Amino acid sequence: MNKVVVGFDFSSGSAYAVDLAIDIANRWQNDIRLVYVKEKKEDEAPIRAEIERRNAGVAHLLKGIKLEYVLRQGNPSEELAKQAEEDEASLLIVGTHGMGGLKKGILGRNTYRTVELSPVPVLLIREDFNFNKALETIVVPLDSSDDTRQKAAQAATFAKSFGSTIHLLGLYTSSAPSVRQVVKNYVGMVQRYLSKNNIEFVTEYIDVKGNVTTDTIEYANKVNADMIAIMTEQESSLSSLIMGTFAQQMLSQSTIPVLTVRPRKVLADTANY
Repeated sequence: MNKVVVGFDFSSGSAYAVDLAIDIANRWQNDIRLVYVKEKKEDEAPIRAEIERRNAGVAHLLKGIKLEYVLRQGNPSEELAKQAEEDEASLLIVGTHGMGGLKKGILGRNTYRTVELSPVPVLLIREDFNFNKALETIVVPLDSSDDTRQKAAQAATFAKSFGSTIHLLGLYTSSAPSVRQVVKNYVGMVQRYLSKNNIEFVTEYIDVKGNVTTDTIEYANKVNADMIAIMTEQESSLSSLIMGTFAQQMLSQSTIPVLTVRPRKVLADTANY
């Protein structure tokens, strides 16, 4: 059975991550692995006792899955990525005020490094997000870069599990007809993929006037989105338009949970695009 790995450090952000992990893992029938990265001289006994107490408190929410934990020692980002690889995890979830996360809108070094190192998709959530509603709306921004479509398969996995609607957001970052046509082509490919998999979607195109990240977040807020799916590297082609990469800015600015997907050379799940 695959696992959903969760970074945990007793912060409110990581506690929210556990709550969301239980919901996701129940739907996917994945076991959950909590990962606490301790300092070298930190006493393990009280850590284990508190984690076990908390796990017992949510045991009734588990539907045919297991909630386990492991203590690791070292750099939090590296250890989370290693655990995700060892478990062949389907997803890594990190709360942004946990594991050295967001402070005053600036992404903590550990959190961003975790996204960089993780071999599996990472779902980054902030503790100030409203978790009292279901995951109904997923925004998938699509640009003219080669890898942009790859996030669609992961977004579709969530949409199938939660009955979500995917909002395809075509981003026109150039007035050049050839570039705009590429965006249309990629959006069309994803539309066909979603239709084939019976996933509800809507499509909108916007001309990016200033900042790609700002425009994407503005749209996501307008549609009351519950998740934004992005690539971790493909947006670097837009560096001439924004400071830093799209992924960096999205992770640091979005109050909406962000699903990050690492580009692959071969995309088997969407080979029929």
